[in-house]
Amino acid sequence: MAIGATPAAAAEKVVLSQGHTDAVDVHYENGALSLKVHDDTVEPSVVRDPADVTFQALPTSAVQVPDIPQYGFLGAPGATVWLLPQVQDPNLLWPGWNTTTLPGGVFAGDSVKLSLVDVDGPGDVWVFMSDAIGMPLHKFRTDDGLPDALDVPVHTHAHANWAFSATGAYTLKFQADATLTDGTKLSSGPVDYTFLVGDGTDPALQLDIYGLEDSYRPGQQVNLVAMTDVETDLDHFHWFSKCPGAPDFAVVSGELTFSYQFTATAELDGCQYKAVLYDDDHQAVAEADPVTLVVKEEGNPGDPASSQSITATIRETDGALVLSVDPNNRTVSLPPATVGASGDRLETSGALRPVTVTDTRAARPGWNASGSVSDFVASAGGGFAGRYLGWTPRVLAQAEGQGVVAGPVAAPGFTAGNGIAGGAVLGSAPVGSGRGTAQLGAELRLELPSETAAGQYAATLTLTAI
Repeated sequence: MAIGATPAAAAEKVVLSQGHTDAVDVHYENGALSLKVHDDTVEPSVVRDPADVTFQALPTSAVQVPDIPQYGFLGAPGATVWLLPQVQDPNLLWPGWNTTTLPGGVFAGDSVKLSLVDVDGPGDVWVFMSDAIGMPLHKFRTDDGLPDALDVPVHTHAHANWAFSATGAYTLKFQADATLTDGTKLSSGPVDYTFLVGDGTDPALQLDIYGLEDSYRPGQQVNLVAMTDVETDLDHFHWFSKCPGAPDFAVVSGELTFSYQFTATAELDGCQYKAVLYDDDHQAVAEADPVTLVVKEEGNPGDPASSQSITATIRETDGALVLSVDPNNRTVSLPPATVGASGDRLETSGALRPVTVTDTRAARPGWNASGSVSDFVASAGGGFAGRYLGWTPRVLAQAEGQGVVAGPVAAPGFTAGNGIAGGAVLGSAPVGSGRGTAQLGAELRLELPSETAAGQYAATLTLTAI
């Protein structure tokens, strides 16, 4: 076990399913008791907040209850339970408890009381050790009532068998209590620990679909991205679709990654899409809520004069790069154009809605966020080229330590150039300084030929991050 663990990154959520971890790690700092997770599954080891960890008993942890009377508390002989064993199995999680960081001579009796005060889940939970001849020594169990308390000496590092009677998600509430040598009583209060057992999907592992626009025109590309809110090494996906009239969702052949791209057609209007994430045994661990595709033959007269869309997410095993726009604040309506001072063009300007770029990748490779605008079209027909739109990018906010810089000015292509029609950088972060969350914006400027017909025009700004 690594004693000198380093603090984990703030809000970094993980699923632990293999390797050593002191699940219940007792700490005493600044006169207070607290419970942490000492994670040895990474190098160097880290100390995590229990709220950021899901402990998983993989489907391969399933065992049959032996025909030994002393183990009858687990169920009838031959019944299935899911067991994380006291002796390490490299293919399973090896959780324990730890008081090795507690100082000696501070607590009465040089010990603390560790309690399992409550369990919420689909079955019973037993934590027990096996003695030299294999007899069970109970530490915590739910089948005879809670709380259960255990006196643990300081400088203790212990492992036990963790058994669960049913698959699904469990919340175990542990609490540490102690009395100082001067009589002062301390308590960590109940702390929630999340365990996922077997092949059930994890309510704590949220899978969401990004990239869907409000509507599409036939021929426009659809870019869907599925991403979990908890860091996981799992990367095997299936995409499913269900169009109007179909009895159920059907798997989309060949789509096995987090992203799914296809071309919108009128026939796909109203079709639903969802993604499911699987573990190494092809058991579903998370399922996204379905999203519905809207395909319109042409824009509506009430469409705004400009809009934004979310189109790109890059997912890696050590984090993610996410570009997003508030779905409730993604439309830019430019003021009516007026004749410019030179008299040879129509001009209008407005502000781009804030664009958020979040990078959680541990490798800190840097990133580049850019945008490309389509041609403007009117509901009654006609339009003009997207090159007439330009921008002046700005960095609205960034996390401490980030080195985000605004992209260069892209002038409207009234006399020369492509404006932002051919793609223009909105902002970027160099290698080593992109991790965190930044918010980008821009001043939009539209310059048009003075003979442009009156009307309301719409275009789509596609935003990407790499």
